[in-house]
Amino acid sequence: MNISEFDYELPEELIAQEPLDQRDASRMLVLDRAVGTWIDSTFRQFPEYLHPTDTVVINNTRVIPARLIGKRKGSGGRVEIFLVRELEPAKWQALIKPGRRLHAGSIVVFDHSDVTAELLDDPTQDLRLVLFHSKIPFEQALARIGSTPLPPYIKRPSGASPSDRERYQTVYSKQDGAIAAPTAGLHFTPEVLAETKKCAQVVEITLHVGYGTFEPVRVNDISEHAVSAERYEISPAAAKRVNNTKQNGGRVVVVGTTTMRALEGATDDQNVLVPGSGETKLTIKPGYKFRIADVLLTNFHLPQSSLLLLVSAFARREFVLAAYRHAVQQRYRFYSYGDCMLIL
Repeated sequence: MNISEFDYELPEELIAQEPLDQRDASRMLVLDRAVGTWIDSTFRQFPEYLHPTDTVVINNTRVIPARLIGKRKGSGGRVEIFLVRELEPAKWQALIKPGRRLHAGSIVVFDHSDVTAELLDDPTQDLRLVLFHSKIPFEQALARIGSTPLPPYIKRPSGASPSDRERYQTVYSKQDGAIAAPTAGLHFTPEVLAETKKCAQVVEITLHVGYGTFEPVRVNDISEHAVSAERYEISPAAAKRVNNTKQNGGRVVVVGTTTMRALEGATDDQNVLVPGSGETKLTIKPGYKFRIADVLLTNFHLPQSSLLLLVSAFARREFVLAAYRHAVQQRYRFYSYGDCMLIL
């Protein structure tokens, strides 16, 4: 299949630029795969779609302040460093703007701090090697100089606001390491989460959202597309609960595409979820046979993206795109701070 087959028209004004005042006030488009229909609902009704035998799986990763703005030592030119992957303490792979002008040995300094960043390689590829020098632990330095890494389609003149540090996190975020939020979870409030736990079992796993989640598809033939690896951790207790649910005929309700990738990537040939930590290189696209997931809660995704490929694999391309067209007509809010869809 060609990536152009996963396109749709979206008016720019439907791209949510700010979160709603209330997280759980989002609209929710509920898709029924068995009959090929949908209904308009709200996220507050999410617990009503759960069964006592279900297990809901959430991703407890926490977004780090991964966007850094500094100045090139010497020229004073503005430099943006977007942290992508930690290789070792204070050493990262990163996206650099303007990357072509910065060669190995270039130094970036930051205002009101004694932190510097040193480029370790020349501009031959997208991701560059950066080593940070600081008199305090880098995690503390990052909290001072970094800002919330909002996606580029959120276009605000002043960039991320202080409120985004809390709002661009799920209420159950715990494990630092993501460079983007697992956005399907942004709709939960403590109250809805508590109600969910009354209606079904809830378990947490961790997948640190990385470059692979938002990396553009650069090939026409989707069979050639591969999503970059992302780190995950699944506890023995979480794996046992999920496996018991499958064995007993219950449903595994997956909150978000990142949770989906972790679960499906950690499942063995006998369809058993294996606990542990590691990296998943799984790329889910049409033709993939799901082994764990039965229900998916997800936001609306960019055209021609790997996330839209995943959702199309779960619910058929034609059905998903028809539902997207309905969402556009009904003026749903799209992308990270937008509304959501529940696929049964």
